[in-house]
Amino acid sequence: MNDTPRITPDDIEAKFDELAGEIDDAADNSRDTAKKAAVVGLLVLIVLAFLLGRRRGAQSKTVVEIRRL
Repeated sequence: MNDTPRITPDDIEAKFDELAGEIDDAADNSRDTAKKAAVVGLLVLIVLAFLLGRRRGAQSKTVVEIRRL
């Protein structure tokens, strides 16, 4: 009648293990990429804050005049 082999619980478990391994690999790669992006973003933010602070410091210098009586 039917020539297709029966699927056993062991077959299903093996397939789930295979898929879990692929998902773990993809998650690790995504995590590494996210860490790299976070580091680059933080560096850009630090450089931007430094440059803007330097520019603002150059623009608003306070001159204090001291007079003797």
